[in-house]
Amino acid sequence: MSLMTELPKYWMDGAVRTLDGRRRGLSDHYPLSEDPPGVTPYEIVYEGGKVKLRHYAAQGPAHRTPLVFVYALIKRPFILDLFPGRSVMANLTRQGFDVYMVEWIPPARADSWRGFDAYVNQDLGDAMRAVQSLTGVSKVNVLGYCFGGLLTVLYAALHPENIKNLITLTTPFDTAVDGNPLFNLESRFSGQTVDLITSVYGNCPAWFIRGLFTATAVVHHAIDKYVALYRNKEKEDYVEFFDLFEQWMAGDVPLAGRIFREVTRDFFQNNLLKKGEFNVGGERVELGNIVCPLLNAIGEFDDVVFPASSLPLIDFVGSEDKRNLTFSAGHVGMIVSSAAQKKFWPQVGAWLTERD
Repeated sequence: MSLMTELPKYWMDGAVRTLDGRRRGLSDHYPLSEDPPGVTPYEIVYEGGKVKLRHYAAQGPAHRTPLVFVYALIKRPFILDLFPGRSVMANLTRQGFDVYMVEWIPPARADSWRGFDAYVNQDLGDAMRAVQSLTGVSKVNVLGYCFGGLLTVLYAALHPENIKNLITLTTPFDTAVDGNPLFNLESRFSGQTVDLITSVYGNCPAWFIRGLFTATAVVHHAIDKYVALYRNKEKEDYVEFFDLFEQWMAGDVPLAGRIFREVTRDFFQNNLLKKGEFNVGGERVELGNIVCPLLNAIGEFDDVVFPASSLPLIDFVGSEDKRNLTFSAGHVGMIVSSAAQKKFWPQVGAWLTERD
């Protein structure tokens, strides 16, 4: 029996029931430790539903169009402003962008009903309207990272009138690509497994999500990162950066029960978005409705979202101005690597500036 066949069985009844026994009687909503302070100042300008909206003000004269940065649902967002010289927020604001970052509030058990409709049409829609109201613009630039990229694609297809330019960053699209460990593992969860998890916890717990990523990158989590720490221990600030990065890696948050069921069944297992059969709130997601300029950014060495999953997206949208931009980095390296800070993010800024 192969490893990829055994892992889903491990994560099924045995693991869920064992860990449930240890946690029984405890709250289903575990408080997160406080995020480390970032390097770029911001203020909370809106809060509603399960979203907070951070405003990072442009340094110097600002571009006309604000940029809404949609983060992923399953990690804390401090990776975007982690360390001097490794901060996306500092990079973009230095380039003159007013950035509004969508920070997702972790769901409690009472939020288990939340699916794509709640996150896309309600919370993300409310955040977009808040930016429009605060800035006086009718169309905004939007950038989505990973799962946040998936949410922005859905939003842009359902509400194209609000988007001026769209950037998708390491965004999963085609989930039928061969050899992706995370996709393969997700596709093998049975309906009974998903029902068991959500019936016990209401939501998909943070520890389960972290286990998925650990199980699909065992060598990295167990060995590689510590080898890198040893090799770079003499470099200035490397150990401090490593500690902050490790804190972020451990910063998984729960995924609301309904969206966990929807993303597992409709997205990973049945690939409905690519097939043109994905529905949000009872409405078919028509990717051809996306007609704004699209920059689809891909990590050449991304082992979480394989490039082959992201690359086909531009073939399905209706935009005339669209391109894939591949950069030599991994999934997280697109955010924190020094090379990305020096070369990739200036390309993003230049692409937006040309279309401002």
